[in-house]
Amino acid sequence: MNANNIETCLEYTDSKKLDSDTLKILYKDMVLGRNFEDLCAKMYYRGKMFGFVHLYNGQEAVSSGVVKALNHSDYVCSTYRDHVHALSKGVPAKEVMAELFGKETGCCKGRGGSMHIFSAPHNFLGGFAFIGEGIPVAVGAAFQSLYSKKVLKEAGEMKVSVAFFGDGTTNNGQFFESLNMAVLWKLPVIFVVENNQWAIGMAHHRSSSVPEIYKKASAFGLPSIEVDGMDVLAVHNVAKEAVARARSGEGPTLIEALTYRFRGHSLADPDELRSSQEKRFWIVRDPIQRLKKHILDNNIYSIDQIEAIDQEVKQELDEAIDFAINSPEPNVADLYKYLFV
Repeated sequence: MNANNIETCLEYTDSKKLDSDTLKILYKDMVLGRNFEDLCAKMYYRGKMFGFVHLYNGQEAVSSGVVKALNHSDYVCSTYRDHVHALSKGVPAKEVMAELFGKETGCCKGRGGSMHIFSAPHNFLGGFAFIGEGIPVAVGAAFQSLYSKKVLKEAGEMKVSVAFFGDGTTNNGQFFESLNMAVLWKLPVIFVVENNQWAIGMAHHRSSSVPEIYKKASAFGLPSIEVDGMDVLAVHNVAKEAVARARSGEGPTLIEALTYRFRGHSLADPDELRSSQEKRFWIVRDPIQRLKKHILDNNIYSIDQIEAIDQEVKQELDEAIDFAINSPEPNVADLYKYLFV
C-alpha cells in the first residue's frame, strides 16, 4: 500500500488464505461480540445498566479483523462504542459486563461504565465519550513505542497502536492534526475509520465534502485503503499488512471500513431516521452469517463444530451475567479512592 495506490476490497475474501485456527478465532470473537451486545440490550431494558449504552451490532468484522491481527502488547484506543473492542483485545467478558453493571469487580472497578472501558493489563487504553478523543491518545502511545525502541533501545518488536473512530470524527480537527503528526514522525499507528454511514442522526454523505474518507489521507502522504467492513477476512488481511508496515518502522496507515450498525445510535435512540430499505440492504450482509456460510461452503468446519463454538460463547456469557449480578457494589467509603495516584 502507498498513498498513490488506493485499494478497494468489496468482494468476499477467499477463506483458504487463512488457516482454520484463525478462522475459528475470528468467528468466535464476532459471535462473542454480537451476543454480548444483545445481552447488554436485555439488561439495559431491565434496568441493570444506566446512562447511555451504544451497541456495536453489525460492525463486528472490523473489531475482530483488526484487533486479532495485533499482539497482546499492542495498544488499542476506542470510542463510546467500546465493549466489543475490549472483548476482542482480550478483556474478559465478565469484567466488561460487571463494569457495565457498575460493580466493584468491573475492569474499572465500576467507575467507568459503558463509554469508558479501560484495561491496563490488556493495553486497552479506553473508550472515550467525545469523538476524536482517543485518536491523539493512540498517537501518543505510538510515539512512546517509537521512542522506547529507537532511543531507549528497548528489546523486542515495535509495539503498534490502533485508533478506532467513526465517520463523523473525520471532520474533527484532532483527526487531521493526528494524521499529520503520525506521518511526520513515522509513528507505528493505524487509524481505523468505522464508517457506519451515520454520525448519530446525520447521514455521512450529507456532512462531508469528501465522502470517501480514505482519500483525505492523501493530503498528508498517508497510505490509505478502503475495505468492505462486513467481510472479516478482507479486514483482517488489510490489518495484517498495516500492522507489519507499522511494526517495521514504515509508519502509519489509514483504513476506512465500510460497515453499518444494526441498532440505533444508542439504546435510547428510536432509530426512526434510517429507512427500512437501507437497513435491509446492510442486514443481509451480516458479517457473522457471511463468514459462517463461507466456512461451511468450504468444508472448513462442520455445522456441529460451529454450533459447539456458539455454545462455548453462550456459556461464557451466562457466566459473565451471573458474575456481574452477584458482584458487590462499590463501597461508598471508596468514593475518592481512584481520583489520585
